[in-house]
Amino acid sequence: MTLIETLAQWCAAPPRFTPRARQLAREAITDTLACLAAGRDDFSTRAVQQMLGDEPHGLAQSALLNATAAHAIDYDDNFAPGMSHASAVLLPALLPVALAQKSCGAELIAAYLVGLQAQAFIGDAVGYGHYTAGWHGTSTIGCIGSAAGVAALMGLDAAAIARTLSIAVSLASGVKGQFGTPLKPFHAGMAARNAVDAALLASTGLHGRFDILECAQGFAELYAGTLTRPTRLQDPQHVIESVGLMPKKYPCCGSTHRILDAIADLQAQYDLRDHDIEQIHCQVGIANWRNLAYPLPTDEMQARFSMPYCVAVMLEKGGLSVEDFTPSAVVVQADRHRLARISMTAWSPAQEAENTDLPHRVTVTLKDGSILSHSRLQARGSLKEPFSAAEREAKFIDCCRGTDNARGIYQQMVTLEKAKNIAFIRQLMA
Repeated sequence: MTLIETLAQWCAAPPRFTPRARQLAREAITDTLACLAAGRDDFSTRAVQQMLGDEPHGLAQSALLNATAAHAIDYDDNFAPGMSHASAVLLPALLPVALAQKSCGAELIAAYLVGLQAQAFIGDAVGYGHYTAGWHGTSTIGCIGSAAGVAALMGLDAAAIARTLSIAVSLASGVKGQFGTPLKPFHAGMAARNAVDAALLASTGLHGRFDILECAQGFAELYAGTLTRPTRLQDPQHVIESVGLMPKKYPCCGSTHRILDAIADLQAQYDLRDHDIEQIHCQVGIANWRNLAYPLPTDEMQARFSMPYCVAVMLEKGGLSVEDFTPSAVVVQADRHRLARISMTAWSPAQEAENTDLPHRVTVTLKDGSILSHSRLQARGSLKEPFSAAEREAKFIDCCRGTDNARGIYQQMVTLEKAKNIAFIRQLMA
């Protein structure tokens, strides 16, 4: 049986999801809706809206617009098994279908869990070399896995889900060289649109090869994969319980977050003030170093992919918010002399080959000559160090500024699994 057929059979008849898995999915859906609301007026979102025009949007067009918004300010979650911003593609792909067919909250949550597991399966199959080679997993792995979730939500059988997955492979695209530009959020939109289109096309009977992941000139071979046969579907725990998602504490590239959390740890332990610091050095993974390509950003998108900018704001304010990534904020914060104090290097290829779980380390040299150093293996938000309910709500409210009754909507999301009608979600959509 091919990889696609194996995955399709699981997606068509998944095991019963545990209450814990459903709770984590509901929290991820809520977090993603907040990010979507915060990104509705971003340049990338407005560009897509202008392209689509004022006519009513179809399912795929709605997915395109809302996934672009969900990823626009880079506040959405990371998902290591999929090498993706999983939810920013998956949820916007599901929403127009769920709303059109009047799905309930429990059905949306179940389809989300199917799509997330599918992203993990595809990510396991092709391996991390796909991402380090320069492919944007959000728009490649995200497209294929999310298509499975959409097909499951539509009630397609295993054969049709297999057709969906095969079609999605041919639609998967997006390169990391676009990071730091307005096209990066469009990658999420493109992937969500393609996921919906793949399921709709499969429902007509259109099909491709079911061995397209592993065959010659197939996905793994062409997209720098190191093909393996995943065993994840045999795991009694869903991936959201065993590995989890990484919701973001800061609205910037996830490659900065372990350093930012390490600084926060130092700030909590010491009276660390910006004017006392001579220089700061950050050591990160190779892929993280490559992601952060803007030492002196000139706009808000570049700032989200600038370690010096993010660190400088963290040192001054003790945190970062949506308001720190606006054109006017970048003009003030991106001071050449302040940012020049902050350097960044990567672990060597030999070091990463020897240890695949290296920490990110920050070293602070003070003007009096003393040195502070701190490392982190993970950013806050993981299963081991989750956000509190108060922190999740605070992020939601911060993102939904300008939305009427944001707290009321948040309370409705808390009971999403019991909701028979999810039309209230439209208030947060682009």
